[in-house]
Amino acid sequence: MASPAQQLPPGWAAEWDPTNQRYLFIETATGHTQWEMPVVNPELGGLQPGVSPSMSPPISPAPPQGHHHAKRRQYAAGQTQAYYGSPDGLAPQYGAAAPQPGQPAQLFTPGLAAENQFAQQQIAAQPQAGYFAGSQAQPEPEYVNAPGFGQQPAPAVGALADQFGQMNMGVKRPQLFTTNLLTAPPEPRELHRPPPEIYLPPNSSISPSPYANADPSYQRCTLNAIPASHSLLNKSKIPLALILTPYRSLEKDEDQVPLVTDTVIARCRRCRTYINPYVQFIDGGNRWRCCMCNMSNEVPQLFDWDQVRNQPGDRWARAELNHSVVEFVAPTEYMIRPPQAAVYVFLIDVSHAAIQSGMVATATRTILENLDRIPNEENRTKVAIIAFDVSLYFFSLPPGSTDSSMLVVSDIDDVFLPKPTDLLVNLSEARAPLEALLGRLGDMFADNNTIGSALGPALQAGFKLMTPIGGKIVVLSASLPSIGAGALKNREDPKILGTSKESGLLQAASPFYKTFAIECSRAQVSVDMFLFSASYQDVATLACLPHYTSGQTYFYPAFNASRTEDAIKFAHEFGEVLSMPIMLEAVMRVRASKNLRMSSFHGNFFVRSTDLLAMPAVPQDQSYAIEVTIEDTITAPFVVFQTAVLHTTCYGERRIRVVTLALPVTSNLSEVFASADQVAIATLLANKAVERSITHKLEDARDALFSKTVEILQAYKQSMTAGGAGASAQLAISDNLKMLPVMVLGLLKNVGIRQSAQIPPDLRAYAQALLTSLPSQLLIPYLYPTFYSLHNMPPECGTVGEHGIILPPPLPLTSERLERHGLFLIEDGQTIFLWVGRDAVPQLIMDVFNLPNYEVLRGGKTTLPLLENSFSQRVNAVVQKIREMRRGVYYPHLYVVKEDGEPPLRLWALSCLIQDRADVLPSYQQFIGQLRDKVNGSSY
Repeated sequence: MASPAQQLPPGWAAEWDPTNQRYLFIETATGHTQWEMPVVNPELGGLQPGVSPSMSPPISPAPPQGHHHAKRRQYAAGQTQAYYGSPDGLAPQYGAAAPQPGQPAQLFTPGLAAENQFAQQQIAAQPQAGYFAGSQAQPEPEYVNAPGFGQQPAPAVGALADQFGQMNMGVKRPQLFTTNLLTAPPEPRELHRPPPEIYLPPNSSISPSPYANADPSYQRCTLNAIPASHSLLNKSKIPLALILTPYRSLEKDEDQVPLVTDTVIARCRRCRTYINPYVQFIDGGNRWRCCMCNMSNEVPQLFDWDQVRNQPGDRWARAELNHSVVEFVAPTEYMIRPPQAAVYVFLIDVSHAAIQSGMVATATRTILENLDRIPNEENRTKVAIIAFDVSLYFFSLPPGSTDSSMLVVSDIDDVFLPKPTDLLVNLSEARAPLEALLGRLGDMFADNNTIGSALGPALQAGFKLMTPIGGKIVVLSASLPSIGAGALKNREDPKILGTSKESGLLQAASPFYKTFAIECSRAQVSVDMFLFSASYQDVATLACLPHYTSGQTYFYPAFNASRTEDAIKFAHEFGEVLSMPIMLEAVMRVRASKNLRMSSFHGNFFVRSTDLLAMPAVPQDQSYAIEVTIEDTITAPFVVFQTAVLHTTCYGERRIRVVTLALPVTSNLSEVFASADQVAIATLLANKAVERSITHKLEDARDALFSKTVEILQAYKQSMTAGGAGASAQLAISDNLKMLPVMVLGLLKNVGIRQSAQIPPDLRAYAQALLTSLPSQLLIPYLYPTFYSLHNMPPECGTVGEHGIILPPPLPLTSERLERHGLFLIEDGQTIFLWVGRDAVPQLIMDVFNLPNYEVLRGGKTTLPLLENSFSQRVNAVVQKIREMRRGVYYPHLYVVKEDGEPPLRLWALSCLIQDRADVLPSYQQFIGQLRDKVNGSSY
């Protein structure tokens, strides 16, 4: 029989571990323990195959019972089983061998001295399957010998030796499958699949919890296996970045983020990482080793104490050791001041245009109807209303009264507050005068014929009102700011649309708004913009305010409340914004393992220092993209990214939300490609394209998108295909990236980036605001819309199934699927089109629109009637499901589009079918041909 030493590769040695009756295999150059092979105790008879008797040392005498290191904590009797083993005969915790008679029970890492630091990081008492991160649609993860789970049969030692010989320890690896883009048309359902699985090394996590790694809806990476070096990353040409939505909304059936209320927060002394499922406990559980920097830290004294029951607690039940997303109630040292109250200051444009459009009446009615939904659990929320045209109108709302008084400030060059009190009032105490004011504000200005907008001075007034506290300014503006600070001129020039000068229209026209936004950020003031103008409003400039203060921009071009659809859309979205829980006075920092650095940041915030993002009031479902640089070779088997957001809830509690994501490290280029997340890559490219279109030109942004796609395809061809360099009859990419080219095409055809001389600058600027703030769940349909055939959908579609309303199967985005007798639905998350073929039978028109035939049907914005027939009810159910199924406040308009109807509406709907050729933009097949020619041409 060959001894273990004879089986080992050069540079390795075997060492007998008497406590656990096994060999440790040690890399002699570094002292790193890489693996263990269980063996039968030779003194008890029966050697394992391949183990020589001479390699089996005698059992060491057992240390005396009850001996403790001087610094070790004495655990209460009720706690010990959490560390020594489970009482029900299942696997002992963390693979510790069950104590033999005459031996003490060992804690955590049996048979190793507490001083043996880094070597413990890799020790795996029993191989454990990696946790598969992903969405809920994935299969349940498997656990082998995980704490608290039933034992699985141990693999044969011979098989283990074979695995050891390959040095991969049987760890699952992402499998690479190649797709030829020339013969594989886009399949819309691919975009709904979870990202590639995350295959962590065995025992990476100290918890068997299925929630130990971040769900992609909170935090996802463009690569689910991190290249070990910058050169390997560069070889793949895939950008490395995190896509974050740390404060996403929750559906009714989703679990709340676990809350740790005992204010016991364990953080690394060196790098300030929060304790998480990827740390290690050492020194008998008294210390923990940071998964980022390997620093050894004391476990806080009360970490194992249940403060609710006032008795010893179960460490392994703590949320931060089992969940990747967790929220801590912050102790006082995390506060510069007491937690602020939620403050809402409404700036309402009451100029002639705003009154005539019905915006003022709709806005005030919506605020009135939603007063009970504004976050105000502790009755601390404060509100103020300032109206403006070319003057400012303040309203004094004395508590206890039922009336309000108006104070007019006409001096807009030196804005001042006309009264020290009763302008910013407690929502609960001043409810009566506030309701009275909202009920008659529209009537007060009903005959206002003033044209002009002093938006800048109104912002300054709102800022002065709330500077001592901070909060949210909600702007409702229906015209271009024309007077006072921040006044703007109409710079819309049709002659420069579609030229290289067009990007100038996407840059801020006045420095006032960025400068003011940075002042707001310092004072913890956030700004939301609701814009309604029928003519040019300079969205590009005004969107600076939400961009730098972590707010959001909402745009309602040519709003007219007399159209029911316009009033309903605005009232729904505004009501959702008012009722949304927000994070106040927030700062966010992303930490990562050694040799990884956050290099650039995209999204709505202000970068206060090199990596600290200031976000005065964070709305739900806002997304951020952060690029990551590999600074040096990564030697660890896996890396950890951790996002921490320190914030005050709108209910007045200081908290820290922590999101942790662990990813394996690989030196294998095929694993880099196989782990790429196409949705995360597309989200990053959208952010980078918008940024480039503003700093350079729109054409440069489009060129950069095309070039990046070509680079990735070239890298794949040269490294992963048999042909390598030279011309090829195929265009190869890994299967998990096959939808990336069509998403890039969708981005190139998006209003925010598209080559066109017909797109108004306001529409383009608003589209760019969406591209840089939407979470992936909303961004992907915005790039690659959804297309359904309704007239022949399966009978179960539009009815209630196990997961709600059943939607029809999505179709590829090409007009080849349109039929002249059919009814089709196209939607991008912002707009819904019902396409009606010119040969649609009268019965279909009657069933859906309650009209006798196609000729009398009118195209345009509409509300679908709900009729007494099953088809009408099913179509309505599909439309309703589309409006509700995604995160965010958006309520898409519904347009009826007749096949031979108004050309602008037809072209708008057809522009969503991005696989077709449109104007100067290529079809998908042409685009793939261009990519193939470029990939082949530059390989010669």
